[in-house]
Amino acid sequence: MNDSLSQALNEQMNFEFYSAHVYLAIAAYCSGESLDGFANFFIVQAEEERFHAMKMYKYLNDRGQRATIVGMGTPNNEYSSILDAFEHAFGHEKEVTKRIYHLSDLALNDREHATMQFLKWFIDEQVEEEAMFDSIINKLKRIDQDSNAFFMLDSEFAGRTFVPPTTA
Repeated sequence: MNDSLSQALNEQMNFEFYSAHVYLAIAAYCSGESLDGFANFFIVQAEEERFHAMKMYKYLNDRGQRATIVGMGTPNNEYSSILDAFEHAFGHEKEVTKRIYHLSDLALNDREHATMQFLKWFIDEQVEEEAMFDSIINKLKRIDQDSNAFFMLDSEFAGRTFVPPTTA
């Protein structure tokens, strides 16, 4: 693996850690609004992002590359509504997808087949992530001011858990 691809994977690993930070900030916003189910949703999302980062960490080490951890910026902590928070998260996931595609292009250009195969999992994951956020945003828009439906969605998210994939 050449240095530029290794560096790009390190950057993405750190961006995945930052993503966990973003979702913890959104969870804190939700907790502050007494929306514990939504907070749980984003706490679980943060766990997934840490899992993604550690998957990259392990891959770099398995390939004889050094994983380098760097500092991260301060995520947004204020939102005008739950819909705003989810729209922000959806935009963040779109950025992750763009970055994964860039990594895939680098691996393809370098004919780095092992990394191409490794990144396929992340590409598939991003399809699921974007579809999930899009679906939730559409539900939130339909719910609008229906407090019963909003409460039901908050209750549904309270039961969300993270179970690492066994094929990861």
